[in-house]
Amino acid sequence: MTDTTTPLYRDPNAPVDTRVSDLLARMTLREKVGQLNQRMYGWDAYRRTPEGFHLTDALRAETARFAGLGALYGLFRADAWSGVDHSNGPGAEDSAALAELVQRHVIDSSRLGIPALFVEEVPHGHMALDGTVLPVNLAVGATWDPDLYERAAAHAAAELRARGAHLALVSALDIARDPRWGRTEECFGEDPHLAARLTEALVRGMQGEPGDGFAADKAPVVLKHFAGQGATVGGRNSAESELGLRELHDIHLPAARAGVRAGAAAVMSAYNEVDGLPCSGNRALLHQLLREDWGFDGLVMADGLAVDRLARITGDAVSAGALALNAGVDLSLWDEGFTHLEEAVERGLVSEATVDVAVARVLRLKFRLGLFERPYSTSECPPAAQGRELSTALARGAVTLLHNNGDVLPIPRAVSRITVIGPQSATYAHQLGDYTAPQRSGVSVLEGLRRLAPPGTDIRHAPGCALTGDDLSGIPEAVAVAAASDLAVLVLGGSSARTPDTDFDANGAARNAVSEMTCGEGVDLAGLSLGRAQHALLDAVTATGTPTAVVLIQGRPHVVPERAGALLTAWYPGPWGGEAIAEVLLGRAEPTGRLPVSVPRSVAQLPVHYNHKDIEYGGYVDADVEPLYSFGHGLSYTSFEYGTPRLAGDTVEVEVTNIGKRHGRSVVQLYIRRLLAPVWPRTLELHAFQGVELAPGERRTAEIPFGTDQLERVGAVEIRVAQSARAALAVEPLVVRLRA
Repeated sequence: MTDTTTPLYRDPNAPVDTRVSDLLARMTLREKVGQLNQRMYGWDAYRRTPEGFHLTDALRAETARFAGLGALYGLFRADAWSGVDHSNGPGAEDSAALAELVQRHVIDSSRLGIPALFVEEVPHGHMALDGTVLPVNLAVGATWDPDLYERAAAHAAAELRARGAHLALVSALDIARDPRWGRTEECFGEDPHLAARLTEALVRGMQGEPGDGFAADKAPVVLKHFAGQGATVGGRNSAESELGLRELHDIHLPAARAGVRAGAAAVMSAYNEVDGLPCSGNRALLHQLLREDWGFDGLVMADGLAVDRLARITGDAVSAGALALNAGVDLSLWDEGFTHLEEAVERGLVSEATVDVAVARVLRLKFRLGLFERPYSTSECPPAAQGRELSTALARGAVTLLHNNGDVLPIPRAVSRITVIGPQSATYAHQLGDYTAPQRSGVSVLEGLRRLAPPGTDIRHAPGCALTGDDLSGIPEAVAVAAASDLAVLVLGGSSARTPDTDFDANGAARNAVSEMTCGEGVDLAGLSLGRAQHALLDAVTATGTPTAVVLIQGRPHVVPERAGALLTAWYPGPWGGEAIAEVLLGRAEPTGRLPVSVPRSVAQLPVHYNHKDIEYGGYVDADVEPLYSFGHGLSYTSFEYGTPRLAGDTVEVEVTNIGKRHGRSVVQLYIRRLLAPVWPRTLELHAFQGVELAPGERRTAEIPFGTDQLERVGAVEIRVAQSARAALAVEPLVVRLRA
């Protein structure tokens, strides 16, 4: 008789771990190894023809290799590296159909009907055609608004799942300690507490409430990169790091710890090494710390080709794969090493039991997603207008007013002639940041001002110069137009926009900076100036005497002389950032952003992060040692006054008063300074923050929870409440004695 009993792993009512065990027991070693590989680039799995999408021989060969497919990276990725654009890739209307076509093939190729995980880049929105693009993480950090970011992350997850994808790769764990690093734009900032709160918001927004499963509009998150990638020396991508354990734990691990506590489904091991051992082969990091000490039971994915790099230590790809698996990596990305795990088992380099543990984690995530019951998309894509609204709200909240001499801003209604100048002023292409799909539409600063300025305002434009290069030929025209205007808006900055002639490494990092690309993965700088042409344009326009407001659109803090009357930064604000910037310039919205990083006076000062060790440094003989603008700094169109903080139980209370004439938002920043501690303390540490919205003349008591769970061994601390790190050093502290 034929056994028609449904396998236990097919029973949706059985516990997830029971289903995993049953399926694992039925698998061959070859099938198991296949679950640990995501070898191919997703855009090579299909071709678009006039008749529709067709699967490629490359996909068929990959599924035949292991009788199935564990995971597929970048099915919907669109950019210069993949070569996918609106002419040959899937848009919002046909992505789900493509995902179903690929998934049906994978399931049919698997003896046990195991579906694949579709893994996608979601650095600031899903990196797919027609996906909502959000401002980059550095801009998110500037909002100091986890609640807003949580809503934006939820929208990104809903878009991802509606297209048929499952797993979101999101940069969250890197801390920006050297602004020369091209990936600074992917960081929430220089501070571990700010990054931790935003990482929690990311996990809550994308994954929803913790539980065994994920809703149809929620996506498990892969937090990257674990750990210490922001500490590479010289600001050079993937370079060595000189991290002691204290620095690692104080600065580079809190965001990961917060993400794990929030229930993050996965983390990605970083490229860098810690104490000489690359993260993807570092068992002390991936197993002892992450799993044993923190109790993490999710998935660990290696970064692209990071496993194969271990062959420099082990001698060949087979042993490199074994080292990574034994260290705690569960799923590789494009590596050859993991494809040889069968041989590694045969050679005794790794046990099949270790393979089983990793496979179980991959399968568990597939069961939690419900892929065995619902392998295809079952949710509707959220309205595009909702995505635009959230993206613009983040961009608006990130605009940070750095100085405003003579009240140049907001632009007075009496101003009738405005000149908009600069290489960033008339395009939204350079507002997008790295890891962005081709866009159909957006709003530049010029267009935003033309849309929103009062009727009758004469708005003129002159580019002045390019973002890069030494061509000064356009400056005379810009000067002439500025001189004939009541106010000049000068839009400067950088760009992470890739072009088809960019030369890429095998992992997608830019090997050479082309055109006007000055930031992004692989684009590290030795200096932080804007370049000769932009500085010449700034000098020439301000020399006209016309009141000038400089807008910086950038992925890292550049060094900019304080020559203009007003200076604000918007980071990379996304495609609709020009509208948000125009709102702030015109006073339709308040500048509420605060710096997530310190801004240096020169590159020679680096590092300038605020939370350095509390040691009596000597200053420089030839330069000021302090940053130009400190962490947490940001001006408003109104003014706020803080009362004396007081401790009420486990809460710090402080009265905040809007003493100006406009509505505004103050970010109350609570710093601590450890007076007695078992290790050498830092000058300041951000401990908590809270945004407070106040009408003119309004006073409110901000109540900020003051947790002491990380201060148990500290004898005493100073509590300093202020509007920036620099201001915190000048206020009268509240001294609190804790249990030693």
